[in-house]
Amino acid sequence: MIQRDVQTDGLTQRVLEAGPEDGPLVLLIHGFPELGVSWRAQVAALADAGFRAVAPDMRGYGGTGGPAETEAHIILHLVGDMVDLVRALGRQTCVVIGHDWGAPVAWHCALIRPDLFTAVAGLSVPFQPRRPKGPPTPAMAAISKRAGLGDLYISRFQAPDAHLPFDADPATALRKMFFAYDGATPDARQSTGFLAPGTDLVESISDDATLPPWMSGAHFQEYVDAFSAGGFQRPVDWYRCLDRNWELTAWLQDRRITVPSLFIVGERDPVRHYAGAHEAGLKDWLTDLRGQHVLPGAGHWLQQERPDEVNRLLLDFLQSL
Repeated sequence: MIQRDVQTDGLTQRVLEAGPEDGPLVLLIHGFPELGVSWRAQVAALADAGFRAVAPDMRGYGGTGGPAETEAHIILHLVGDMVDLVRALGRQTCVVIGHDWGAPVAWHCALIRPDLFTAVAGLSVPFQPRRPKGPPTPAMAAISKRAGLGDLYISRFQAPDAHLPFDADPATALRKMFFAYDGATPDARQSTGFLAPGTDLVESISDDATLPPWMSGAHFQEYVDAFSAGGFQRPVDWYRCLDRNWELTAWLQDRRITVPSLFIVGERDPVRHYAGAHEAGLKDWLTDLRGQHVLPGAGHWLQQERPDEVNRLLLDFLQSL
């Protein structure tokens, strides 16, 4: 397993990769606040099975970096980065797998370029079809207000200074995030994603939050070093582009994903509080859905919490193609 930089049209992308040069290509796309190394167990398992597994640091993250402008983080750029990475790796097709924010990127890769991304798997975040009645963030705010739940953190992330509590102490912010969304954390201490007035996401999580049982000190330091160097502004910019993404994807309205697909989620993933409703209708939008799995007791950091189970499901899917 090696880490190297790959020059693409718009970026120098840092990737973690392993496997035979001529093996079928699989891209593994991380979410927030993660890095390509979050897929280390999957890169190893897929490589051992004969696949060429490549996990990039995404635009705005880690060794990849990228432009500082908020609008540089729209979904079309994120998909374009993956298209260009496949080209730079000398391939014409690949399978794409995404977790958390990486799942919407993976879903859109398959939606926009099924000729290139010939199968897709999403972890934690199901495919969410474009809402025809208007952009997402006003709808999120209205739903939260009606339910009396407080603001969804995604709504708070729209503010231009929303990344500052993370930047103020990256180690504390990361420790709290990994704790509050982990399956080993008791229900009462998990984050629901909804915030009381005047409280940011970092403040909403207890100060005595500990690292999850699967997170070693050395692995945690990889995240701390990367986010201390690169900051959180560009990762949070992905959220700030949600409404712009809606505007730019009108041409995809009602389009379905037709390539073979797979969805995996943790039973205790807090993201299900605000994205779980889309799980029930997946088969209507993924016309070749090969599996939909809920892992008992698992939380949000699925590929790191339950690497053996996730590896088995991914390999079963890949080997069936």
